[in-house]
Amino acid sequence: MATFVHEGKSIDYTPTSAVTAGDVIVLGTLVGVAPRSIEANKLGALQVEGVFDFPKATGSSSAISAGDKVYWDAAEEVATKTSSNNTYLGKAVADAAATAAEVRVKLAPQG
Repeated sequence: MATFVHEGKSIDYTPTSAVTAGDVIVLGTLVGVAPRSIEANKLGALQVEGVFDFPKATGSSSAISAGDKVYWDAAEEVATKTSSNNTYLGKAVADAAATAAEVRVKLAPQG
């Protein structure tokens, strides 16, 4: 039998190194955003639902349209449409031109 814990818009997270507010954290296929800074080895939280502005690559073919699937490139720390070797974030909710430094994304429901 399952017991309800909470709505799941955020999850507990204890980082091994300090996390800054706004950092994107990848836990397997789960992506969360730290709403506040978290000290190393201290309990904090990650938002796993909501709409966020993520940094994105700029340059040719980096435009993202509303409705596009968006992935997190942890190595470059940017959102991209490239799925290969990246973690699914969710869907863009607004257009982001190739020259735009950010893209607005609704995090995907995890599960």
